[in-house]
Amino acid sequence: MASRHVVFSHGQESGPWGTKISAMSEVAKSEGWNVDSVDYRGVSDPRDRVTRLLSFCRDLRGDLVLVGSSMGGYVATSASALLHARGLFLMAPAFYMPGMEQLTAKPAPCPKAIVHGWKDDVVPVDNSIKFAREHTATLHILESDHRLHDVLAFVCYLFEYFLVSLDLPKRR
Repeated sequence: MASRHVVFSHGQESGPWGTKISAMSEVAKSEGWNVDSVDYRGVSDPRDRVTRLLSFCRDLRGDLVLVGSSMGGYVATSASALLHARGLFLMAPAFYMPGMEQLTAKPAPCPKAIVHGWKDDVVPVDNSIKFAREHTATLHILESDHRLHDVLAFVCYLFEYFLVSLDLPKRR
């Protein structure tokens, strides 16, 4: 079997092995994926974070699923086409943010899922609705805030479903 990698990109204020990433990495491992998380602490410019992700993934071979939270969602999406991502799983991605509207990149032509909280006061849920509509992404809007910690078990369930669905044969 070809190698399979899940690479996480954390948000602006968190770290590479925060609560969500730690929980979701266990899900990925249980499904047979190798797991990595890029450390962006000290790197505030989103474009520099994209460069770091591209460099990190440069030598990975096989299927690649990019997972990003908040700014990490923007970073994962921006790198997805260049990395030929097999899948893109995003949580409250920082799309169309003030001063960064023009930076919202076109994602790779791969399965895309977004999880966002109705009560997000950092990234408006409407931004994910717009992105999902424009790029035909599956969208899950949950009764939660930006961090999604109170619905983490359900986010992990959605992530597991996403990974499993990548292995399903395509219908003609």
